[in-house]
Amino acid sequence: MHGEYKVPGGKLVVADVDVVDGLLRAPRISGDFFLEPDEALETINAVLDGLPAGLEAREIGARVQAGLPAGTVMLGITAEAVGIAVRRAVAKASDWRHHEWRLIHEAPQGPALHMALDQVLAEEVGAGQRPPTLRVWEWASPAVVIGSFQSLRNEVDADEAARYGVDVVRRISGGGAMFVEPGNTITYSLYAPETLVAGMSFAESYAFLDDWVLGALAELGVKAWYQPLNDITSDQGKIAGAAQKRLAAGAVLHHVTMSYDIDADKMLQVLRIGREKLSDKGIASANKRVDPLRRQTGLPREAIIDRMIAHFRGRYGLVDDRLSEDELRLAEKYVTEKFSTEEWTARVP
Repeated sequence: MHGEYKVPGGKLVVADVDVVDGLLRAPRISGDFFLEPDEALETINAVLDGLPAGLEAREIGARVQAGLPAGTVMLGITAEAVGIAVRRAVAKASDWRHHEWRLIHEAPQGPALHMALDQVLAEEVGAGQRPPTLRVWEWASPAVVIGSFQSLRNEVDADEAARYGVDVVRRISGGGAMFVEPGNTITYSLYAPETLVAGMSFAESYAFLDDWVLGALAELGVKAWYQPLNDITSDQGKIAGAAQKRLAAGAVLHHVTMSYDIDADKMLQVLRIGREKLSDKGIASANKRVDPLRRQTGLPREAIIDRMIAHFRGRYGLVDDRLSEDELRLAEKYVTEKFSTEEWTARVP
């Protein structure tokens, strides 16, 4: 069994291992990481040999960490990364380049249709009816998108939203509310088979699925990193927030909204952002919390999107694609029956 794990901001860790009678046997850890002393690699393999194959990555990592010689130096690798690589081998996880990724980037669409398309495309990937896909969103109108489990009245000032013509929609993934205006955000979704994140917890998969974005931002001169659980941030402030859902059909939906520019005053009027939430982030105002990419890069929004797509294409491959008529038809049906209904939007009042 073979598993690979690219440590976010670090190096590749590879695990080759057999499973005999429910135990790990003949483990072989390799990669382009740095490890001192040399004998530490033999120690890691010895610790892994004979462990129950059903252990979670964190527990495997704890066993490895406890077995390392005093003074071991690990660069680009962690004990937990070893555990993840082993779990991915046992789970027979796929790699990014095992798939032919498709790109969908179409004309602006309404907020409710975007919500519906996320469900349609994720379900199709899970059913094997569509290859794994990267979709870049374009917004036809301003919106507040709330997480699946958020209270509508606690998150949104309905009067202010109506005054500014802001649609309020609810997505199928969890996480927090996001304020969107056309031209001021960069939003994308990944629809992938669950094999891509096999062996990973939700928390581990967030950074894994967005590592390519950190690479793209680095090329744009923005030093960014993942802030658990679901933020992409820099020394200038938060850049983006991610949300994710695992579908029973066998797919993972992972989407991210990045701030290109932002009308913070309007956002604060429409969203009920409490002081407690802001203070938890160690800041005094939402203006300081979110740092738009326009200021950090000096580039037009379209140029940033083009550079991001080019980075993904160079890293994993990407074939241009379009939504099919059947996909659009089904998404519009979901809009009518679900995403534009009061029953769904206010399901948590």
